[in-house]
Amino acid sequence: MLVTQQAVFRRHWHAVMPLTELQVGPRPFTLLGENIVLFLDEHGEPAALKDRCCHRTAKLSKGWCKNGNIQCGYHGWVYNREGRVIEIPQYGAEREIPKDYCTPSYHCVARHGYAWVALEAPEADIPEMPEFGAPGWRTIFQFYETWQTSPVRALENSFDNSHFSFVHRATFGVAAQPKPSKYELIENEQGFYAETVIDAANPERFQRISGVKDAITQRHMRNAYMQPFSRRLDIEYPSGVRHVIINCFTPIDDARMQLCQWLFRNDTEADCPAQMLIDFDAEITREDKDILESTDADAVVDLRRRGVEFSMDSDRPGILIRRQLMAMLAAAGETEVHR
Repeated sequence: MLVTQQAVFRRHWHAVMPLTELQVGPRPFTLLGENIVLFLDEHGEPAALKDRCCHRTAKLSKGWCKNGNIQCGYHGWVYNREGRVIEIPQYGAEREIPKDYCTPSYHCVARHGYAWVALEAPEADIPEMPEFGAPGWRTIFQFYETWQTSPVRALENSFDNSHFSFVHRATFGVAAQPKPSKYELIENEQGFYAETVIDAANPERFQRISGVKDAITQRHMRNAYMQPFSRRLDIEYPSGVRHVIINCFTPIDDARMQLCQWLFRNDTEADCPAQMLIDFDAEITREDKDILESTDADAVVDLRRRGVEFSMDSDRPGILIRRQLMAMLAAAGETEVHR
């Protein structure tokens, strides 16, 4: 599926960048193939415009913020968060600026420490993160990075228990147990819920993370898919430690995505330092990144297309993701666009 060719995804919220990235001024981003610029308005709220000045088409991201607006770095035209030109330095103060002097604006809000953007009126809510700011939980912003793969590839990998013994054989995978555990799957309006228990290698260097001393421990995994490109993974160890990951796989274009990852823990910095947790998940994530970037980003979503990819029993979650995406496309009057 070529995500930039599927209009329905323009009507969903996507996590674009941490709000801290905007403290230094306007920042460019490509969302679903659309070049946009983000900045903070006069209230400190994020705003998103097409990254193109309507004067001579310079990129607005080459400019700077001025009193909560964005000023083009070429001739100094100033735009507000609605994309209207509100100041032209070459005009006198009394001269009216035509109302059609503007650049497109997009839906943009702050949530969970990120700027979220929908290119068109959003049809669904931003995924909930009940642990964010909640008592007894700490929030760790782990990753914000570009991967050379697609959201569909990253999503199905997130629910794929059959790759642990191979891709993660150097970290938590148990090489002697290649047969994957079975998920209990329950569909819902947002996507589906998937629960299972797996055995995981727990070497000494991981034991502060799990809170368990055994060489092999168990992970009670409560996984959830949230349409179109988000997932929640709640890992509970026998120690009672919970390691809750939220991922948003934001589509940049047809071959790249932005990995946004939050981590929530119900322990303390003294129990396990945040940097140790970042390093732990980074090591595992690098293993996934390496193999996923070797796949074809144009994943088959319409399962009626035979002979391109073949599946096995443990691919049930990935197949369900594809079926739900196909249902989303059908409801929007679309079919899968692919190479």
